[in-house]
Amino acid sequence: MQVTLQYAAEHLAELASAARRGEEVEIAQPDEPTLRLVVSKSATFTPKPGRRTLGAGRGEMMVPSEAEWQSMDEELERLINDSPLYPTEEE
Repeated sequence: MQVTLQYAAEHLAELASAARRGEEVEIAQPDEPTLRLVVSKSATFTPKPGRRTLGAGRGEMMVPSEAEWQSMDEELERLINDSPLYPTEEE
């Protein structure tokens, strides 16, 4: 089936179902290449079973200490203030 972009925007769920059933769905626009809606087997989304637990990722990310934040701020300030506005071509 071939539909317009406006129709596709209004009926995306129906078109997705048609594509899953194996129908060929094309979205056509004047003076533009035709788009084809296809089902991708490699990009399937499978949610994890069960409920998510708050704080389950605890310990997986290291938050910098106040001294580390200060060091990063100083380095960024140095890079901004000590760099020329217009670098020479040699750099």
